[in-house]
Amino acid sequence: MKRIPRILVSLVIAGIMVTSVGCNLLPNITVASNTPAPATQPSPLQPGFTVPSPAVGQSTALPGIADVVAKVKPSVVRIDVVATSTDIFGRTVNEQGAGSGWIIDKSGIIVTNNHVVDGASKVTVTLDDGRVFDAKVNAIATDALSDLAVVKIDAANLPAATVGDSGKLRVGDWVVAIGNSLGQGIRATLGIVSQQQASLELDSGQTLSGLIETDAAINPGNSGGPLVNIYGEVVGITSIKIAQVGVEGVGYAISSNEAVPIIQQLVNAGYVTRPFLGVSMDTVNALTTIRYNLSVDKGAVVVTVQAGSPAETAGLKPGDVVVKFGGTNITTPDELRQAIQKSQIGQSVGVVYWRGQSQNTTSATLIATPR
Repeated sequence: MKRIPRILVSLVIAGIMVTSVGCNLLPNITVASNTPAPATQPSPLQPGFTVPSPAVGQSTALPGIADVVAKVKPSVVRIDVVATSTDIFGRTVNEQGAGSGWIIDKSGIIVTNNHVVDGASKVTVTLDDGRVFDAKVNAIATDALSDLAVVKIDAANLPAATVGDSGKLRVGDWVVAIGNSLGQGIRATLGIVSQQQASLELDSGQTLSGLIETDAAINPGNSGGPLVNIYGEVVGITSIKIAQVGVEGVGYAISSNEAVPIIQQLVNAGYVTRPFLGVSMDTVNALTTIRYNLSVDKGAVVVTVQAGSPAETAGLKPGDVVVKFGGTNITTPDELRQAIQKSQIGQSVGVVYWRGQSQNTTSATLIATPR
């Protein structure tokens, strides 16, 4: 996470000629120009054009970021975890990690990332006022698919943050990331919204959708902390930073509008129930085209069909390419995943797919994801 990109700068100097006028040090040397005279005189683009005068009084002052931080910081917590594992010699090894979270309810309900608390044998929460609480590990509700988790501590009358509407964000809006950066205490960084509704495929093959891309600096330890707007409202949960050579200022947060329904289920039920079709998918590429003899160049290729699933009941088979689901055109597996998640459990959904050279239509009645 701390890799520093090496930037190789090549400076190329070409076509430089020096002509000395009024100098007799080199009287026998004549310098000729290699630049030919223009064949024709360029035509004016717009005669009489005048560059507009600089605008007066149209600049907008940067909002009071210190006020935003002061409002939200009491709701941001430091999360320290201990995870127990076994090494290759069978010995027990304790690994420590640190992340962030934020208070969503005064009763001690705290939101963070799943990857912050995943596999933890001990979770310690430190409030902004210095108080320390041990969370009950067996009472932590997690959802790996969305990378969200909810932690409960035994406290009351805590300063809860206000949840905002991420759908109102615009590219260019100011946002502030607040969290336990580098495990050295709560810090704040400023940036803007670079992109909305971003999707990112992780190394595990999992895809996170509905993300907010920002150039606000995100470092190890920020995970789970809030991304807030200039009104001090939580519009995202900081989750990922791209750390690659040549990549700067690219971080992602789970949008509040995507997170709130999941947080609600985690608090109420302890787990998340989602619509389930029962297929694994791949993209249409050179390999899948050859393997399944595909006749289309886009869609979601069905790789496996789970026994007894809605997909099997609907007649889908490996090699089918889904191009429409419930009225939504499908060009990638991620689009099909999103379409499934936006559907309802028990809903009968029309599915258009290609099998070989023929297009077919069926319907699938979605069920809850098996636990």
